[in-house]
Amino acid sequence: MTTALISHEDCADHITPPGHPEQVARLDAVLGALEGFDLQRVKAPLAAEDDLLRVHPQAHIDAIRAAAPDAGWRSLDADTHMSVGTLKAAYRGAGGVVRAVDMVLGGEVRNAFVAMRPPGHHAERQTAMGFCFFGNVAIGAKHALDHHGLERVAIVDFDVHHGNGTQDLVEDDPRILFCSTHQSPLFPGTGAADEVGVGNVLNVPLPEGTGSQAFRDAITQIVLPRLDAFSPQLVIISAGFDAHMNDPLAGMRLTTEDFGWVTARLCDVADTHCEGKVVSSLEGGYDLAALGASAAAHVKVLEERGR
Repeated sequence: MTTALISHEDCADHITPPGHPEQVARLDAVLGALEGFDLQRVKAPLAAEDDLLRVHPQAHIDAIRAAAPDAGWRSLDADTHMSVGTLKAAYRGAGGVVRAVDMVLGGEVRNAFVAMRPPGHHAERQTAMGFCFFGNVAIGAKHALDHHGLERVAIVDFDVHHGNGTQDLVEDDPRILFCSTHQSPLFPGTGAADEVGVGNVLNVPLPEGTGSQAFRDAITQIVLPRLDAFSPQLVIISAGFDAHMNDPLAGMRLTTEDFGWVTARLCDVADTHCEGKVVSSLEGGYDLAALGASAAAHVKVLEERGR
């Protein structure tokens, strides 16, 4: 057993306008920080249409395709832009998570980290937003349930922004437990504690300035008991690193070590309930040095558990 690192050079062809925080250099920072790690390196495939259709209607897929420009950029909103290479990168982001699920559930690896961009957790059923086009982790969870026959998949999102898209895509499916810690108030303005889906959504909003101890208490006292009660057969992580104290887009005060700590706690849950089966997918993180260091701390734990 080992850990898979799934990525693809097509992500470099998703080019955002100058000064945009979700930039090509983000993935360079992550992959650079993972050089020398003992990982099984895998190219992300393009997502199959059937997998996209597990969470998005055909009209959304068609609209994203139609919006793809032949040159320059096309803006879907003030934050979300498409270049010539965006469509293929977005397909590979979703396809990378599906490939990771197949590898982990097929016993090829113990766990996997999908280092891809654009991210996915803000993409709603029929709306691209927040730098995101397709709901990558939701697609992976539905694939695990529908293709592999699982009955319970947990998604844990520790990005500083609420994963409104993931929630929108899974909140009506009791086979999926969605847990999110996030700064509130903050974009996108969702993620209140009383948003519970069909009893399968756990939102833990945290105030600006939240540091290590309060974050760890929230994970230990609120998130982990809920995960244990759910007894997942697969744990999927939306791994955003923008709750780091150096991140320019938010105001939480986590350290690099906190990301290693929370990864270890989620791996403990997976060890207890599903033989360590974990799939993690990159979401946010916009200070390049903090992003690289935090991703390395995250994957170091996955690598250690994958041995």
